[in-house]
Amino acid sequence: MEYLERGLYYLLTMELTDFLDIAIVSYLIYRLLSLVKSTSSEKLLKGVLVVILALWLSSEFRLNSLNFILNRLVELGVLALIILFQPEIRRILEQVGGSRFSFMRVFDKKDQVSSIEHAIRVTAEACHEMSRDRVGALIVFERKNLLDDILRSGTKIDAEPSVELLKNVFFVKAPMHDGAMIMREGRVLGAGCMLPLSRNVNLSRDLGMRHRAGIGMSENSDAVVVLVSEETGSISVAVGGMLKRHLTIETLRLLLSNELLPKDEEQQDSKKKFPLKELLKRKKDKTDDE
Repeated sequence: MEYLERGLYYLLTMELTDFLDIAIVSYLIYRLLSLVKSTSSEKLLKGVLVVILALWLSSEFRLNSLNFILNRLVELGVLALIILFQPEIRRILEQVGGSRFSFMRVFDKKDQVSSIEHAIRVTAEACHEMSRDRVGALIVFERKNLLDDILRSGTKIDAEPSVELLKNVFFVKAPMHDGAMIMREGRVLGAGCMLPLSRNVNLSRDLGMRHRAGIGMSENSDAVVVLVSEETGSISVAVGGMLKRHLTIETLRLLLSNELLPKDEEQQDSKKKFPLKELLKRKKDKTDDE
């Protein structure tokens, strides 16, 4: 009861600037956690939290030796954390002045959608031609989870996608044809990137390394991965660890549009009101895939 009264007292004495201060700090913490979660630094951050918790417990229970060691570890660890988190810190500073934190981003939404639609159209056409010519391809469409760690393993491009660009990158004698191409918001950011292989032991044995890498990427992020088999020319898409195979160019275009383009409230309400319609649509897509 005493804590409740004290909390109510502080709440009544707070001013508008206090609420604004709390809102800004909360937003910054949320953005920081979202950024860390989208990279491989999530496990490292959990380890730091465990050390801090152990430091507090050792102080509470008067474990002097352990507390002394942990204090020295924390003092030395601050510099180490700055070095380890250097890419993430740099990314935050870049995003503060970049488009991801810009209020003008709301007005650029139509341009962004148009760029994604163009990328989908180009990808479908390029995959159709590469499928016909038996040219292998591995294209990753980034969504909410940033793939900067993956990009650093390849070659930076940063170009508008075109059928000619995609076909040249995955040409069998091109230096980057064995790696993956990364797309972000309708632009080609890099190629020749290395992807994590899937750890699913139940995958079909006829799937090669390219398909296992595509499935592994979809298991470790929310990315949408498009694959073209070099042996059979079959077009596939990996989402959430699931592989949809033997897609036609039209089915590929519809699937990418459904996964990548933002959905307005009317479409979401339609899915809720007419679940049978969505079920029939999925059944039709499954029939087309087969």
